[in-house]
Amino acid sequence: MSKPLLRIPYTDLPLPSVIAPASASTLPGAIAALHRFFVAPSPRHLPSSAVVLTGAGLSVASGLADYRGVKGTYKVNKTYRPIYYPEFLKSHESRKRYWARSFLGWSNLRKASPNSGHYAIRDLGDLGLIRSVITQNVDSFHPRAHPNLSTLELHGYLRAVVCTTCRNEFSRNEFQEKLASLNPRWAELLKKALESGALDTEDPVERRFKGLKVNPDGDVDLPDAPYTTFRYPPCPKCLSHPPENSDGHKHVVQVDADGAWKLPSTAGILKPAVVMFGESIDSHVKNAAEEAIDNAGKLLVVGTSLATYSAWRLAKRAQDRGMPIAVISMGGIRGEDRFFADMDPNQRGEQGVRVALSTDDLLPALLSALRNDVAPAEAPRKASLQASIANPGIFKDMLS
Repeated sequence: MSKPLLRIPYTDLPLPSVIAPASASTLPGAIAALHRFFVAPSPRHLPSSAVVLTGAGLSVASGLADYRGVKGTYKVNKTYRPIYYPEFLKSHESRKRYWARSFLGWSNLRKASPNSGHYAIRDLGDLGLIRSVITQNVDSFHPRAHPNLSTLELHGYLRAVVCTTCRNEFSRNEFQEKLASLNPRWAELLKKALESGALDTEDPVERRFKGLKVNPDGDVDLPDAPYTTFRYPPCPKCLSHPPENSDGHKHVVQVDADGAWKLPSTAGILKPAVVMFGESIDSHVKNAAEEAIDNAGKLLVVGTSLATYSAWRLAKRAQDRGMPIAVISMGGIRGEDRFFADMDPNQRGEQGVRVALSTDDLLPALLSALRNDVAPAEAPRKASLQASIANPGIFKDMLS
């Protein structure tokens, strides 16, 4: 059986079709419903703790863009098209375009921090209410916020780049420095864009207003340094020790005078350590995600539309196991009726919850309510909740 590919089935989703229970339309009502969701006993055959499945909506309060929200990538730039893995792998020109986009976006992600929602999840774990986290996000905020709470990064992480030949990983920060040295004109552009705040928005009109010229598809327009001139380095290991190909001959890895990867190289291509669109999720990651669902008794879905099949199938698996499901998402979710249509209209949260409120407001408030009723699973730690960051930035994680 082939591994599932990461796709973009939807670029827009409707508003939530249901709020459950009806009282959960307000913040106090949502807190009460989620409180019951967590403290109610799990179905008899299931564990008591929950697994959390998160998406880009959770990181909006950290200054990052989601995809389908009001200010999401697909909303403000309807012509935007990501670069897919097959074209990245096959096309030198596509890689130039990808790394130019990523070069401009990386600084804002590097400055961003986990927000109050991430830390609330950490503390819910300390209370013994959350067993593990599965995240679609590639911003590394979960492992930073709660290193002691098990986190599976379903779609990988942007903190590293990985060689498509030898599979060795390297620091994304160091890779950024190399990109800057290979592309001084782009480095100058990045400096000016950061100073003007042009990269703090996804809106092409706002970017142009702040001095960053963009094409209709949202890509930067730099006449004296077009994408075709952008350069990127090779895998240093493959460069120093070219590996063998399937025929037993050595791969070719060549660089220009400044150390940039060049044709006719056949190996040493670095990619972000994420699952790009059109790329397969590794079997061991898929299996680990299924195991996380199977080891929990409830599922809390936070900040995701479940638009990717890799996430939706996990929610479906939880439902098929009879797990109560709570969803916190500002917009609609894929197959919403499937999860809530048959729910008892008189239930108060113990069977499931559907809420359309901001996670950075709701999760800390829920934590405060639960702390009064639940004994901590371990000695409580002083939380440093961060509702916002000083310099919010926008980054289209794996869509760049």
